[in-house]
Amino acid sequence: QVQLVESGGGLVQPGGSLRLSCAASGLTFSSYAMGWFRQAPGKEREFVARISRIGLMTYYTDSVKGRFTISRDNAKNTVYLQMNSLKPEDTAVYYCAADGTRTYSASAMQYDYWGQGTQVTVSS
Repeated sequence: QVQLVESGGGLVQPGGSLRLSCAASGLTFSSYAMGWFRQAPGKEREFVARISRIGLMTYYTDSVKGRFTISRDNAKNTVYLQMNSLKPEDTAVYYCAADGTRTYSASAMQYDYWGQGTQVTVSS
């Protein structure tokens, strides 16, 4: 079955960096666009970033532009989220997700498969 497994979360001070990874199995990875979402306590899950199937197109929510970078390695079936200049408001559980369609969407409903999430806490 399809599995998406996130790793790399943790506690970091404001201004610090983290790199999240999401390892995929059970699907043809290069046939899926990949996205990162996050959910803070008491808030709805929100779109963070998306990368197209072979990595030519990337999209970001405005609040992370210039700070976060999404990338993928199709040979390793892995998608990454490099997060720099972290702020307390970036604190959330971060999820990766796979989308089998070609159309960009920030809606979580479009994504077919989800990981279990990894906690990111930005605090001094």
